[in-house]
Amino acid sequence: MKNNIYPCIWFDKDGKDAAQFYIDIFGDGKITTDTQMVVTFELSGQKFLALNGGPEAKPNPAVSFMAVLEDRDELESIWNKLSDGGTLLMPLDKYEWSEKYGWIQDKFGVSWQLYFGKVNDDVHGQKFIPTYMFTQQYNGKAEEALNFYVKLFKNSKIDGVMKHQEGEMQGLVMHAQFVLDDYVVAAMDGGNGHDFQFSWGNSMFIECETQEEIDRFWNAFADGGEESQCGWIRDKFGVWWQVIPKQLIVWMTDPQLAPKVSAAFYKMKKIDIETLRKAIE
Repeated sequence: MKNNIYPCIWFDKDGKDAAQFYIDIFGDGKITTDTQMVVTFELSGQKFLALNGGPEAKPNPAVSFMAVLEDRDELESIWNKLSDGGTLLMPLDKYEWSEKYGWIQDKFGVSWQLYFGKVNDDVHGQKFIPTYMFTQQYNGKAEEALNFYVKLFKNSKIDGVMKHQEGEMQGLVMHAQFVLDDYVVAAMDGGNGHDFQFSWGNSMFIECETQEEIDRFWNAFADGGEESQCGWIRDKFGVWWQVIPKQLIVWMTDPQLAPKVSAAFYKMKKIDIETLRKAIE
């Protein structure tokens, strides 16, 4: 499964350990890039990026990964392994939306929702679904956000939106599933009672082919958002993105090119492809 959009998870120098932990637990995975700063890995063909960023940021439950599992025994086995050293968010039990479901934050701080269901029927064949919870000042923004993203990304659509029918959350999103450039994502409003919100700990990586594509995403996210260094940007809904040229991944993993590219890259907010090219000439 090849996508230009995939999750980036911030770790404190133990990204490779975390990647191997997930590969061992879920199976059908491999590490594809292993550098001091960046480890990329795949789970069931889906790409993840583990960033060894240091202690400045941590992942939190504002972004979780829903794993759709078709075997009850496998689900329970994975749950037990993720629970070792982890923090329970919702117990593994039967709920109205699934015969078997649980929400756990593992020992690395990454949150997982395990869902007993059908990968092809429920989530278009994508086993792991990044799920965004809009909390605190962003509570109530989920539907507006997903409509914004669907308009911005090509090959996108809304699969369905379920809303709360009563109580203080009435009219807000209980669960929504949408597709961005053929990549399935989910979102929900989370209320005001949580002590977490979106952070650098979880971002979404966008690999861009051209400067025009970088500019389009960057300008859209910057409108009401917050620009940061090295291609990082937070949109007006609080969600963090990294808007990066596809060539950068190749350059940064080349021992000869990486120092030159890094020197130019670390001076930028929005990435300029031509400046990076000149740096390696």
